[in-house]
Amino acid sequence: MRKHLRAFDQALEAYLKNRRALGRAYHGEERVLRKLRSFLKVTHRSDLDRSGFDVWRAGLGHCVHNTQVDYALAVLKFCRYRRERHPDCFLPERSSIARHRPYPLPSPVSGVEVVRLLEVIDNYRLSTDPKLRRAALRLAVIILHTTGLRRGELARLTLGDIDLEAGVLRIVASKFHKSRWVPLSAGAAKELQVYLKTRLKVVRSGAASSRLLYHCATRAYSAEGLSSAVKRIMQASGIWPANKMPRVHDLRHGFAVSALKRWYQDGRDVQSELPKLAMYMGHVSIASTAHYLRYMPAVVELASNRFGKAFGDIVQGGAP
Repeated sequence: MRKHLRAFDQALEAYLKNRRALGRAYHGEERVLRKLRSFLKVTHRSDLDRSGFDVWRAGLGHCVHNTQVDYALAVLKFCRYRRERHPDCFLPERSSIARHRPYPLPSPVSGVEVVRLLEVIDNYRLSTDPKLRRAALRLAVIILHTTGLRRGELARLTLGDIDLEAGVLRIVASKFHKSRWVPLSAGAAKELQVYLKTRLKVVRSGAASSRLLYHCATRAYSAEGLSSAVKRIMQASGIWPANKMPRVHDLRHGFAVSALKRWYQDGRDVQSELPKLAMYMGHVSIASTAHYLRYMPAVVELASNRFGKAFGDIVQGGAP
């Protein structure tokens, strides 16, 4: 522990311990505060002050607006904790931090678009380890589309989380501290086997704790790196107009849309099926899963048609 950051480091460790004692994982916030600590070290500051806070925030220009707000708010909460114990500590003004902007509506990626995207990946020019990176990106898109995993869940998968014989993936203590088993389709399982053969020829680490997705012989994809790589492929594909470019997370939305459409088309009781989808997607409750319904015109149309067939006569004043 560097002497000139001792007060900051002690406060940070106490803060994280306090948050986790309340049942919070606090992994995301910890990453933000660790990045702030690295900034203070690199810029030779003894602690956080207004000048350092402003310079640090100015360096977040590469992040989208809401991410910048989230980072600043994470630091604000930490500073509030410090101020309660040490009145002389720096505390940013809440009014100096912008508000969140409304998130863009999701653009679910269809199966047809995924097929076209895979064709683009197969022909995409990659300078280093092209076979490995191409296989990793193919697998990433396929798993995101067919399982609805979060990008972080996919990036954190290890070889030990894969059961090829059963055809399932183990998701360990993800969002909301929930773990679950996620079955793979036959096609996704086959793609996984193809990727593992390619990985074996390039990647040195084959331990159970080794990450699944690597982009070169010695480095695995991070969640951010994987998301950026898939996003670059999407942008270069020409499949979508620039003003309607889906997010990588919209592959997860596409999975939810497909499941709900399939249930409506099969005439199943969608409300009774929602808990299954919630469990599969790792939601804390079906309320989170039902959230997808409002952004799915195709699903809404199917639901409306079903309602019309069942109760149209009543609504229009027909015979009982």
